[in-house]
Amino acid sequence: MEYRNLGASGLKVPVLSFGTGTFGGQGPLFSAWGRSGTEEARKLVDICLDAGVNLFDSADVYSNGASEEILGAAIKGRRDKVLISTKMSLPMGDGPLDAGSSRQRLLTSVEAALRRLGTETIDLLQLHAFDAFTPIEEVLSTLDTLVRSGKLRYVGVSNFAGWQLMKSLAMADRHGWPRYVAHQVYYSLLGRDYEWELMPLAHDQGVGALVWSPLGWGRLTGKIRRGQPLPQESRLHATAQFGPPVDEQRLYAIVDVLDAIAAETGRTVPQVAIAWLLSRPTVSSVIIGARDEAQLRDNLGAVGWSLGSDQIKRLDEASAVMPPYPYYPYRIQEGFARLNPPLV
Repeated sequence: MEYRNLGASGLKVPVLSFGTGTFGGQGPLFSAWGRSGTEEARKLVDICLDAGVNLFDSADVYSNGASEEILGAAIKGRRDKVLISTKMSLPMGDGPLDAGSSRQRLLTSVEAALRRLGTETIDLLQLHAFDAFTPIEEVLSTLDTLVRSGKLRYVGVSNFAGWQLMKSLAMADRHGWPRYVAHQVYYSLLGRDYEWELMPLAHDQGVGALVWSPLGWGRLTGKIRRGQPLPQESRLHATAQFGPPVDEQRLYAIVDVLDAIAAETGRTVPQVAIAWLLSRPTVSSVIIGARDEAQLRDNLGAVGWSLGSDQIKRLDEASAVMPPYPYYPYRIQEGFARLNPPLV
């Protein structure tokens, strides 16, 4: 396993981390993701640790807290061997105090997460979404309190726009509050929007990307192909409406190239798709999820080798899309590109 610094922090994280959205299986979305109970979760954690994967990512909304509870039980007795990442801010109920990043919500939510996880400290807390109703000063000062108290070690965000993240970083610098060192983002061969603004920002400001849904919401598993019906066992039957939109013809073009490179390398389609992400700038760790041991072991096969430059180029070309204004002039006009060359 390779380890990288999480952004500009000193925290070393594995290039593959494990997402626990499959733990618990409560509700229409998470039950389709997976239904791992404590015993199955413990087996998956064992496999991860044996492979050097020691970062486990959860969220309070995953199965209404059950994911954190199961993760806490699965790592019991070996807390010192793992890094725990979790997220909060999304609604946990219908009441006015059940959502957001206010001081009241963060303080109570962190205490609740610590109880569910069975730990005294969360290694990385990420805000799951930007809260436009709470002043950024209130959010950051509260996180500062929690870090100083020892309940949090590092802080990050997820699904922020560029201006939201940059304003938060500038305010943290101004007041001496903890900086966000991680941004958990959707990034895959099917979804390259991260490259337009968030990647340059992360590169400039030292924010590491933790990639969620690296297989394009389950579409880059190698089971979805041109001219074939969606497999009966695919979770997309139940979850497609919750995920990023996809152009089917572009999907098939990407899968064609993934198939060819998988044959060339002796790897699987998911392994090639994840390896491509590991070659991208600012990516600290790719979060893999698994409903069973076979799926987990296959995803772990994405490390220990690398794609050739020609293979990366072919995947880049098959998955490329023209970004919207104001980004496209910097891609297609020489004068703009000379002033601001893309990272990839």
